[in-house]
Amino acid sequence: MTRSRVRGRRTAPWPVVAVALVLAIAGAGGYAALTRVTADGGTAASVADDAASSAPSAAAPAGSRSASGLLDAAAARVALAALPVKGRAPATGYDRVAKFGQAWLDVDRNGCDTRDDILARDLSGVTRRADCRVLSGTLADPYTGATIVFTRGQETSARVQIDHVVALLDAWETGAQSLSQERRVELANDPLELLAVDGRANQAKGAGDAATWLPPAAGFRCEYAARQVSVKTKYGLWVKPAEKAALDRVLARCR
Repeated sequence: MTRSRVRGRRTAPWPVVAVALVLAIAGAGGYAALTRVTADGGTAASVADDAASSAPSAAAPAGSRSASGLLDAAAARVALAALPVKGRAPATGYDRVAKFGQAWLDVDRNGCDTRDDILARDLSGVTRRADCRVLSGTLADPYTGATIVFTRGQETSARVQIDHVVALLDAWETGAQSLSQERRVELANDPLELLAVDGRANQAKGAGDAATWLPPAAGFRCEYAARQVSVKTKYGLWVKPAEKAALDRVLARCR
């Protein structure tokens, strides 16, 4: 939420303030996501890099949660402290398709697969076919800070990839083995867990956690860490000791 400048502005009359308070209370369950309009007339959610705070909700008294489930930095610090800390479970039995479903499914039954849903959300200037396929757009890559022009094609599509913020192998090794198949498929296709990012950065991350990889763009690390904690909290996963320490270090510097 952008701070207002007080100097030089007239104080709003009390009825306006009262209405603002009512609206704030009504929306206390989380802060509204900022949006940008895409080429097809839709909107794409956008959250500030520093996970801007808003009115606290009853469910997250130390901070707030957006409509998508993304915790702000204050709430993420509290949630991280509550997560179990354990070692890595064996990767035995891990299979991306068998355990988390085919990439990409239409789990929300809106007629578009998850990849196209996330591209439409995260890219600007999107053009689409009638069957939902995103044909082109521009990505302001959160991981590197680069601007990437996306064009669908055999040689070009991989420039923009959809990253599982908590890598699926890491999820498998930190508790997802005990989830139902339905819940794992939900995790793999959850917009909270997914970001459109630079393909090379995604490949460099691999299955790494916060102890082994963080986005090169330091300004995005607060949201990245908060998003990882949000996902692990939502799905009842744990953090490894080195991972917890790394997330603590990042979130300690966030507003």
